[in-house]
Amino acid sequence: MFHRYCVDAGDDAPAMVHVHGFAISGRYLEPTAALLARRYRTFVPDLPGMGRSIRPDPGPDIRGLARALIGYFDVMGIEKATLVGNSLGCPVIIEVATAFPERIERAVLVSPAGGPNNQPLARAIRQMAADGYREPPSMLPIAARDYLRFGALRSLSLFAAMTRYPTLESLPHLVVPTLVVAGRHDPLVRIANAPVLAVLPHVDIVTVPGAHALNFSSPELIADLVEAHMHGDPLVASGPRSVVQQITVDVL
Repeated sequence: MFHRYCVDAGDDAPAMVHVHGFAISGRYLEPTAALLARRYRTFVPDLPGMGRSIRPDPGPDIRGLARALIGYFDVMGIEKATLVGNSLGCPVIIEVATAFPERIERAVLVSPAGGPNNQPLARAIRQMAADGYREPPSMLPIAARDYLRFGALRSLSLFAAMTRYPTLESLPHLVVPTLVVAGRHDPLVRIANAPVLAVLPHVDIVTVPGAHALNFSSPELIADLVEAHMHGDPLVASGPRSVVQQITVDVL
């Protein structure tokens, strides 16, 4: 597995692992990760088959990706970490919490894709296409290169697995303090469609300006929210454009 890491924060600093989205590398997570690397031992791996990591055949499913991530923990000497995921990275984090609960300290789920809102598959493809127009133009060369390398058939298989995975409905498996962040203009995520969130006291939910790839498009905002989550502070972010709304999901 190819990875990026920074341990300048020191051996005693908490570990933080950033988990990227569907068919793409961890490169687009670097803006947020770099802001947090001053206080945390920071790791940004490319999951197997994606980015610059080797491509196993057949490609792993979400459970396989979770196991691979724990294998990365073992190699890097990470006993326990806070996991910060985006899109596909969120179901991977939930799988880690389900199978390896002793390895996760806290969780931050940014734009958690998967589940009924992304079904059927054709609907999810339309949602992803719509999101492409809402992301910064600078995201295009990163995504295009990584998607082409991943391949069309692998993309379709993994994308279908992601859309079938009940990400928000599986949040009860995350018993650690969890922050869910959703962009108000994200066509792939509808927080209000997940009534299970209303009965989980360890989960905080915020909506923010932006679309799906918030770790790339709004790194200062996401870093501020992660810091607040880590320290139990009010979920606010700095800057005039960082309008954060904490929400409560009612049981439908």
